[in-house]
Amino acid sequence: MTARRTLLTRRSSIRVVFAVIVALAAALVIWDLSRQQARQVPDLELSLLDGGRVNLTAMRGRPLLVTFWATTCPPCVEELPDLVALYRELAPQGLQMVAIAMPYDPPMYVQAFQDKHHLPYPIALDVEGRAVRAFEGVSLIPAAYLIGPDGRIEYTQVGKLDTDKVRQIVARLFPIASLPS
Repeated sequence: MTARRTLLTRRSSIRVVFAVIVALAAALVIWDLSRQQARQVPDLELSLLDGGRVNLTAMRGRPLLVTFWATTCPPCVEELPDLVALYRELAPQGLQMVAIAMPYDPPMYVQAFQDKHHLPYPIALDVEGRAVRAFEGVSLIPAAYLIGPDGRIEYTQVGKLDTDKVRQIVARLFPIASLPS
């Protein structure tokens, strides 16, 4: 009888521990999702490759796709045709885009890359790493942040961008007919 009671107590303890772990994991996921959805685009001014400047918070009012990349990153280069197609498709309806070169990417390499590939959207240099820090320490690239007209970060992705997912989110959150041109 004692052995049976010990076995039942042990099983009950394991169930309780498992339930606590599941509850904590669920709470962590909910907390992270709410934190991610509430994040705002950082107030950040960047130098553009063409000599101009861009302030991300000043771009509010229209959806903005911010990408982090490097000329030496194979997945970054691989996704370029998809990003260019996405930009050409949605820019006329109001989608803005800024590609931020990682701090370790020398500006002369970024310029040579732009000269060769003729990317149609603005390229920003982050020589001092301010953008990387402002976006909570981007460490893996490619990385993308879709920012809503209100400045909230609506979607993030690390790795090759799922442009179909971005199209779906843009269509859901920012109906094409209502985007300012």
